[in-house]
Amino acid sequence: MNTSTMNVPVHTQALVLPSPWQAMGGVLRRDLRLAFRRKAEWLGAVFFFVLVAALFPLAIGPEPNTLRLIGPGVLWVAALLASMLSLGRLFEADHQDGSLEQMALSAAPLSWLVSAKVAAHWLIAGLPLVLLSPLLGLQYGLSSEALAMLALSLLIGTPVLSMLGAIGAALTLGVRGGGVLQSLLLLPLYVPVLVFGAGAVDAQLRGLGAQAHVSVLLALLLLAAAFSPWACSAALRLALE
Repeated sequence: MNTSTMNVPVHTQALVLPSPWQAMGGVLRRDLRLAFRRKAEWLGAVFFFVLVAALFPLAIGPEPNTLRLIGPGVLWVAALLASMLSLGRLFEADHQDGSLEQMALSAAPLSWLVSAKVAAHWLIAGLPLVLLSPLLGLQYGLSSEALAMLALSLLIGTPVLSMLGAIGAALTLGVRGGGVLQSLLLLPLYVPVLVFGAGAVDAQLRGLGAQAHVSVLLALLLLAAAFSPWACSAALRLALE
């Protein structure tokens, strides 16, 4: 018997670090749990979307052609503003309690963890808008094809709004009056998403086909998915220094 192995007093166990995918899943589950504990923070954005979409027909009047004409633009602008309302605490709470520093120091890439936070933001602030949009679109006399295109355009476009919004939230983290600066940074970036999102529904209403608009929205989604996590992680590291 080898006596050298018997003389070892302490048995060491290798530390197994979670994979980046496991770290992303942990951040995603954590943010979703926190969101459901603080429902007012994200329900406010959903109620804003519903109120804006519901009040416009009362202000414009009952003319069906007018409502059909403005409906896609109104619903998209309401979704854009509702998305911006929920960006304020995307990184702020984690910055205040030190969680953001722990993420930056963890073995998992910060860009992966940021992607999980953006995904959680879309699930709690973007997906409800997509699900409610066909119901709200009925007030504007939109056809079933236009309602389906509205939901599809929001399904593609709202993740882009969340990813671009995350960049603005990271750049203005810890800045006094950051909400105003965030709006000034994001509104020009949101314009192409708004134009092609509302344009897809309008083209469907006119019978022109919305394939080109949807293709541009998909291209914007791919570009945002490629560059947003990297830009967010770089901005957050600067904010933490």
